[in-house]
Amino acid sequence: MNLILQGLTADRSVIDRISALANAERVVPIHSTAYRCEGVSYSDELKARVDAECFAAQLDHTFVDGARKLSDFKLVAMDMDSTLITIECIDEIADMQGLKPQVAEITEAAMRGEIEFRESLTRRVALLKGLDASALQRVYDERLKLSLGAEKMLAAVQAAGLKTLLVSGGFTYFTDRMKTRLGLDYTHSNVLEIEDGKLTGRVVGVIVDADEKKATVERVCAELGVSPKQAIVMGDGANDLKMMGISGLSVAFRAKPVVRAQADVALNFVGLDGVLNLLS
Repeated sequence: MNLILQGLTADRSVIDRISALANAERVVPIHSTAYRCEGVSYSDELKARVDAECFAAQLDHTFVDGARKLSDFKLVAMDMDSTLITIECIDEIADMQGLKPQVAEITEAAMRGEIEFRESLTRRVALLKGLDASALQRVYDERLKLSLGAEKMLAAVQAAGLKTLLVSGGFTYFTDRMKTRLGLDYTHSNVLEIEDGKLTGRVVGVIVDADEKKATVERVCAELGVSPKQAIVMGDGANDLKMMGISGLSVAFRAKPVVRAQADVALNFVGLDGVLNLLS
């Protein structure tokens, strides 16, 4: 196997030390902060030792089959909040009501898998009742930022001919704007009910929970005539695990421990474009 080491910075002496620990046959620079250690024999014991070394050095590491290519995949599916973008939109909307701590506490519990997502969304949205809908535009204009490496990652996968799907437990107000801004092919998320310019505290239609996210990935793959194993799926919370579980490559981005433990790839320090260094 190959062991990919990457970080926002990368001290070559640290790279060489970890490579020696892994008994790699050679070290090949991918670029100035990413290296491929080739000819590594994987074991759980080795992974545990590399985990500790890389965490201390703020490096991300991934054991990969050297044969995997970006061209093997046909779809990239992404969660939105805290994955494609840096914020949880509902927390920032709640901040306009002075309710961010209450809503954020529920959000965190849901992302850790301690509260079922459908229940958590219903409870959080109910707290927004009466808020002027103009708050949504303020969140988009003032607080929404793309995650590190998002644009570079998207440019690369789109240039390679992969389709893109943004599937979110967040809201259409934001996913629609992301679709236009980034040239995404598909989006699916929740619809906030608005009456007389105010949020009603309810969502309209199907709630996009873990099962709906998985079904959406399956539906888009079927429409494209490809297998879910030809999809790269990225997420950060427990409600992303089902769609990540059917993918050919699951990527946990700045994710909760329960998600990192089950994903093929965990990117804790580098940006979303770190996935590109794993594929030839």
